[in-house]
Amino acid sequence: MITLRGKLKKDSDITNTKSKDYNKRVSVRDKLLIKEVQEMEQTLPTTCQVTFDDPHRLHEFTLLIIPDEGYWSGGKFYFQINVTEDYNMAPPMVKCLTKLWHPNISEDGNVCLSILRQNSIDGMGWAPTRKLKDVVWGLNSLFTDLLNFDDPLNRDAAEQYLKDKESFCNKVNCYVMLYAKR
Repeated sequence: MITLRGKLKKDSDITNTKSKDYNKRVSVRDKLLIKEVQEMEQTLPTTCQVTFDDPHRLHEFTLLIIPDEGYWSGGKFYFQINVTEDYNMAPPMVKCLTKLWHPNISEDGNVCLSILRQNSIDGMGWAPTRKLKDVVWGLNSLFTDLLNFDDPLNRDAAEQYLKDKESFCNKVNCYVMLYAKR
C-alpha cells in the first residue's frame, strides 16, 4: 500500500540521487579550471587578453597577444586554447588562428612550445604542476625571449633568419600587415 509519506520519501530519494549524479559529473578538469582561470586572469601579461565565448565553458577560450616589442610588435595574434578532459595530466591544445611568419609557429597555426608537449627533450614539457597561466606566459614569450631558431617548427622561417635577417624582418612585417592588423 502506497502512503503519502512513502511517496514523498521516494520523490525525495529520486531528487537526492539526481543532485548526487549531477555533482559526480563535474570533472576534475572543470574543478581545476574554476581556480586556474581566476589565477590566470589576475596574472595576465599586459600584452595579453583572454576571451570566453561561453562563460560556462572555461575549457575553451581565445588568447589575444599584442606584442609591444620585437619583430611582431603591433600585430594582433589570436590563439584558440582547448583544455582537454584529461587536463591536468595532459597539456591544453593550442592553435594559432592568425597567420604569421615565425620559426616556432607554422603557417597552419601549430605551435612548438616545450610546455605544450607531453614529453619534452629539454625536460621543460608538460607536468601536472603546470597551470594555464604558464601556457599563457609561454605563448607570450614566443614573441620575445623564448623565440627559438635552433629547433624550429617552421624551418623556412628559421633558415631565412639565419641567412638574411633583413629579409626575415621584411617577411614578418609583410605578414603582420596582411594578417595581424585587425
